[in-house]
Amino acid sequence: MSNHLTLALAQIDLALGDATRNLNTVRTYLAHARARGADVIVLPELWSSAYDLEHATMHASVLDQGMFATLADLAREYRIAMVGSLLEARNGKIYNTATFHNARGNRVGTYRKLHLVPMLDEDKYLAAGDDAEVFEVPFGKCALAICYDLRFPELWRHYALSGARLVFLPAEWPQKRIAHWRALLPARAIENQIFIVACNRVGTSKGETFGGNSMVVDPWGEIIVQGDEQEGLLIAQIDLDVVDKVRARVPVFRDRRAEVYARWNIT
Repeated sequence: MSNHLTLALAQIDLALGDATRNLNTVRTYLAHARARGADVIVLPELWSSAYDLEHATMHASVLDQGMFATLADLAREYRIAMVGSLLEARNGKIYNTATFHNARGNRVGTYRKLHLVPMLDEDKYLAAGDDAEVFEVPFGKCALAICYDLRFPELWRHYALSGARLVFLPAEWPQKRIAHWRALLPARAIENQIFIVACNRVGTSKGETFGGNSMVVDPWGEIIVQGDEQEGLLIAQIDLDVVDKVRARVPVFRDRRAEVYARWNIT
């Protein structure tokens, strides 16, 4: 891959607890994304089960097994890199885990959601991750975050300082707080001078309506593509060299006062 990427965002409705139905939907969108030349497709958060957390142990898979293995097979079959989050069983706990599988089906990035959202009872059923790694792919350094993580600027600054140029964000963000989504995505992109690829679900589940508005935002905060509240496939082309150009033009990382911030002991 070059620094020019074609991205697909599968802004889909999810069937609560119905992995077979959700998998069939994903296959349909994968075929469309492949036909349109996408290098990477991003799925919503917990795309196979949605927030069926009461049955989390039934849906959860060990990493590289179960639905994670299915995701790898899909990436290999359609020859497209894939991002999405699934329920992971690990050491007696269950995590909301996002992965990046390349077009050969190899898992090259893994992230367990750091911040569990109390509004959807995530903290009652899941364990929180404790690491956030930047990973290398042919087009540069990337990172993963999940939904509620958008509200925590420390994570995004960590990624930027670690060299990430592109962050993928699967989400199930409610419609009633969609104004925050629309404000925070450009803000995180601007302050960290990165691309953000954020895929949110649509539809209604357990009385909660989800707001769509999936988007790709560039380091200037410009929205390259944005969805509405309907199901659909979004396509965007980006040039990752823009990151270096923006950072040279507005050198906020050079001008940071880390020695001063350290005295504030912000934790």
